[in-house]
Amino acid sequence: MPPLWAVEIVDKPIRFGPQRIVLTQQYLKRHYGIDAKTIEIQPRMIVVHYTALPTLSASWNAFNPETLPSYRALIGKASRLNVSVHYLVDRDGTIYRLMPDHWMARHVIGLNDCAIGIENVGSEDLTPAQLEADTKLIRYLRRKYPAIRYLIGHYEYRNFEGSPLWLEKDPGYRTIKKDPGRTFMKALHRRFPDLKSAP
Repeated sequence: MPPLWAVEIVDKPIRFGPQRIVLTQQYLKRHYGIDAKTIEIQPRMIVVHYTALPTLSASWNAFNPETLPSYRALIGKASRLNVSVHYLVDRDGTIYRLMPDHWMARHVIGLNDCAIGIENVGSEDLTPAQLEADTKLIRYLRRKYPAIRYLIGHYEYRNFEGSPLWLEKDPGYRTIKKDPGRTFMKALHRRFPDLKSAP
């Protein structure tokens, strides 16, 4: 019988070449004041999202380009760096790794330098299979990174403003989020009562 933290992960990498690395370093400098030689992070938090897209292919295609498409003008003012995430969970519960989980992904304002992102394909209709997959993935990540102390839904990110983890320098750079939905996130919080959702 496999241990509780065992999880099957399929590698499905997005493009993360020299341009995206440089844009990530520029983002770290502009938004967090970090003059980084690498884009490696020390994960202390997991942030759960939904893609608001109906299929795996549409979701993966949204993350794959290295720069933001023109229709993302609102967040494009903050950086040309495209959004990205470490893990993508399909409707059937299959877990895909899109990039190394110790590299910085742009998925949550103010906390990217310490947060691993999990995206779920869909909207507020996330499936029981996705809940089980997220649970297994979070157990795996906690074992891999013992410093992880926090688990939040994307809509909870502003709980950390003013905390030592929050490094965003632009006071006007905020968005309103509701993913992955309160019902889904409450179910995850019940499974991980020792992981905090606020500092």
